[in-house]
Amino acid sequence: MRFRTSRLTLVVGLMTVLLSLAVPANADEASDPILDDLVTPLGLAVGNEGSIYVAQSFAGTLTQVRKGTESNLFEGAGVVTGVEANGRGNLTYLLNAEVVVRTPNGKTRTLANLFDYEAANNPDESNSYGFQGLSDECAAQVPDFVGGGYPFPGIVDSNPYAVELMPDGDRVVADAGGNTLVRVASDGAVSTLAVLPPRPATINAATAGAFGLPPCTIGETFNFDFVPTDVELGPDGMLYVTSLPGGPEGESPLGPRGAVFKVNPSTGAITEVATGFAGATDLAVTKNGTIYVTELFGNQVSMVSGGGPVPVASMAEPVAIEYAKGTLYVASGVEGPGQVVALMP
Repeated sequence: MRFRTSRLTLVVGLMTVLLSLAVPANADEASDPILDDLVTPLGLAVGNEGSIYVAQSFAGTLTQVRKGTESNLFEGAGVVTGVEANGRGNLTYLLNAEVVVRTPNGKTRTLANLFDYEAANNPDESNSYGFQGLSDECAAQVPDFVGGGYPFPGIVDSNPYAVELMPDGDRVVADAGGNTLVRVASDGAVSTLAVLPPRPATINAATAGAFGLPPCTIGETFNFDFVPTDVELGPDGMLYVTSLPGGPEGESPLGPRGAVFKVNPSTGAITEVATGFAGATDLAVTKNGTIYVTELFGNQVSMVSGGGPVPVASMAEPVAIEYAKGTLYVASGVEGPGQVVALMP
C-alpha cells in the first residue's frame, strides 16, 4: 500500500489502525435502530416518500425499508457503494464501476461504466502527487512505499463511491479513486465535471518517524489524493463534496484532515468550506443550507460551523448520512454490526 491511499476500499484497513487509538462513543442522541445487522453500510438514501435504501457494500447487497418492511433489491457479486433515490423505487446505484438505474418495477440498466471512462481519459493525470521539490539527495532516501521522493501524476484508478441526481436528470458521481466528479447524462454520456486538486500536507517530525521517512523530508510538502467520498446538491445550486484526504489522518501525527468543499456544477470551480474532520466519509445538506458530516474516525456526526466541525451526536463508526423531511438518517458500524438510526437536527 502506498502512502497515497486513494481508494475507499482501503477504509477498513485504515480503521483498524486509527480506531484502535480511539474509544467508540455512545449514541444516546440517536433513535433505536431502524435497520440493524448490516454489513458495511457505506451508502444511504431516503426516498421522498420515506423509503430507506442502504448499500451494504462488501456484502454486495442493496436493501430497502418501506413502511417497516425490509427487502433486498439487489444481491450479487461485486461492491455496491453509492445509492440515490428519486421517488418510490426510482434508484441510481453504483455497482463496481458501473452506474445502474432501477425503475419501480425492478428493471435495471447500466447507464455507464466509469472505469472505462477513467481508463480512456485519466482526468487527474495532470495533478502532481507525492513529495514536491525534494533535492535529488533527499528524494533518493525516500522509500518506494510512499511513492518515492519525486512527484508523480494521477494513475488510472476508479472507485465510484457516491452519486447525486441533478434537476436536469444528469447524475454526478464522486469517484474516490479517480479524484474527480464526473457527470453522467441520461443517455449514458460521461464527462468530467471537476478534477479535484491534491491535498497538500507538511510532513512533521512525528509523521516522518512513524513512516520511516528520512529527516530531510521534515517541513516538506507531500501532495495527497483528494479522495471524494460524497457529493450533494445544496439549496444554493452548488455541489458539496467531502474529502477523505488520502494517507494518514484522525489520530495520526498529521491530525484530522477531512474537509468539505463547494463545487460549481457549471464551471467546476472549487472552494474549501471547512476542514478538520476525522474521516469525512459523507455529508447531508438541509433545506436551509446547514451541512452535517459523518466523521468515521472521530466517532461522531458534526455540523459545519465557522470553517470546522461542531459535534452534534456521538456514535461508533458513522459512515453515511442523509437528510429528509427534518430528520437526519445515519448509517454506522463499518466493522459491524451496522445499523441505521435517526437524529433530529
